[in-house]
Amino acid sequence: MRIIGIDYGDARVGIAVSDLLGITAQGVKTVKNTGIKQLLGEIKAVINEYKPEKIVIGLPKNMDGSEGFRVDATRDFADKLKTVYKGEIVFWDERLSSMGAERYLNETNTRGKKRKAVLDTVAACIILEGYLSAHPM
Repeated sequence: MRIIGIDYGDARVGIAVSDLLGITAQGVKTVKNTGIKQLLGEIKAVINEYKPEKIVIGLPKNMDGSEGFRVDATRDFADKLKTVYKGEIVFWDERLSSMGAERYLNETNTRGKKRKAVLDTVAACIILEGYLSAHPM
């Protein structure tokens, strides 16, 4: 039973997947967001490969917990995702996930183009790991 984690962004979307026991998250890929049709096609391919029980999407709340314009864009994306995925979609507070990803990449000395390519995937892993920790199977 797998869960997919998504870090949605205007430019790039990071995707991670849990192991079969729902304990750890592994990065799958970062997709350039060049349009919703292309993006949904890329995500559908991941869905078909891993057959997740649910999808967890990071919800970019403000540091004070309020919801800004990015939350609206993320919810709109989730509504469009429902056209290619009929399972459960849940949101997870992603505050500090990008900072955590930056810290991890600093610690692993990941620089340049490679850093940009994996930043969103690492953020998706952090989002998914947070969800898995709070909801053990």
